[in-house]
Amino acid sequence: MNPSLDDTRSPPLPPDLTALGRAALLLAATLALAACAGTPAPSAQLAVSTAALTSAAAAGGGEAAPLEMRLARDKLARANLAMAAKDYDVARSLAEEAEVDAQLAGVKARSGQSAKAAAEVQDASRALREEMNRQPQQPQTTKAAP
Repeated sequence: MNPSLDDTRSPPLPPDLTALGRAALLLAATLALAACAGTPAPSAQLAVSTAALTSAAAAGGGEAAPLEMRLARDKLARANLAMAAKDYDVARSLAEEAEVDAQLAGVKARSGQSAKAAAEVQDASRALREEMNRQPQQPQTTKAAP
C-alpha cells in the first residue's frame, strides 16, 4: 500500500455507528421513494364519474331520483376541487362516491320507466279483455249437407 494514501483516509467508524448510518440511509431512501410514488391523479375516475352522471341525467335521473343526482353533482364538484388542490386521495374517493350516486339515480330512473311500461301493457291487456267480453258471441253456423 501507498503510505501517503493511508494518511488521507478517515479513521474507521465504530461498528454500531456504521449500522446506525446504514439504517438512517435506508430510512431516508425509503421515505424518498414513498414521496416520489405518491397517489396518481384520479383523472380516469373523474371521467368515469362524469360519464355516469351524464348517463343518469339522460335516463331521467333528475326527475326520478333528484336527491341522488344532487348528491352525485355535489360530490363530483368537490372531487374536482380536491383534484385542483392535488389532494388526490380525497378526489378519488369523492369521484367514486359520485359515480355510485349517479348509477343509483340511473337505475331508479330506468326502474320507473320499466314500471310505467309494464303498467301500460297491463292496461292494454285489460282493455283488450274487456273489449272481447263486450262483443256478442257469434254462433258458429254449420252448413247442412245436401
